[in-house]
Amino acid sequence: MTGRAARERAARLAADFRALHRGRARRDPLVLPGPWDAGSARVLAGAGFPALATPSAGVAASLGYEDGRTPADEMFTAVARIVRAVDVPVSADLEAGYGLPPRELAARVRDAGLAGVNLEDSGDFGDFGDAGGGRAGAASTASGPGGAGAPSGGGLRDAGAHAAWLAEFREAAGGELFLNARVDTYRHGVTDPEETVRRCLLYVEAGADGVYPILAPPEHLPLLAADVPVPVNALALPGGPGVAELGRLGAGRVTFGAGMHGRTMAALRAVADEVRPAV
Repeated sequence: MTGRAARERAARLAADFRALHRGRARRDPLVLPGPWDAGSARVLAGAGFPALATPSAGVAASLGYEDGRTPADEMFTAVARIVRAVDVPVSADLEAGYGLPPRELAARVRDAGLAGVNLEDSGDFGDFGDAGGGRAGAASTASGPGGAGAPSGGGLRDAGAHAAWLAEFREAAGGELFLNARVDTYRHGVTDPEETVRRCLLYVEAGADGVYPILAPPEHLPLLAADVPVPVNALALPGGPGVAELGRLGAGRVTFGAGMHGRTMAALRAVADEVRPAV
């Protein structure tokens, strides 16, 4: 595929992805399953899903890393391979941006052909994340349910500094790219929904098209959806509300973290146990 054809394809898929978020009814959130490699992406696209969203934890596991430890080059190579494997839009969880300057990060997102990205407000921002700000809250090193929490190496970032960083990325990315701002308040033990709303609104003002208050309790979703003027992403967890219920509560889109990867690995282990010769 020529460079021009690749750019035109990426622009078409990004526009399609943005359109999928518009005008959705309650109980009908956009459902985005999480592939971790080209093979899983083809299975999910073949099942009829109109778009996909890679989880950093699932991709990391497929490459032999812990969540939050994947080198930037390997992550971008992996998500670009997934983009090439399917003809539906692909959004990628790019964690905290791997310490890249916003403009370099935007260029690499374009090169990968992504239709959307998740960028979180905790973790390692390298030398480009603390201008005018700093950290807020305690560090977290524990992985959460469904691959929700990575070994971040840092706590919550100052919301104003993060908003400025997002604004620079948004300006550099341009076009139709869907920017989903992950808000890690709940992951770091900040349970007051007003702080989550405050951060969401700052990030929307900076150019975020959606927000992802990861691990938000289901009972907080109505408040978040009422106060934030963009789609709210909810994480579906085993034993928690289903997709339709999350939509009824206010989620505009639903993702699964590394849950699908985990269930697939469990199924593979079951097959391995079945065929393993008796000792």
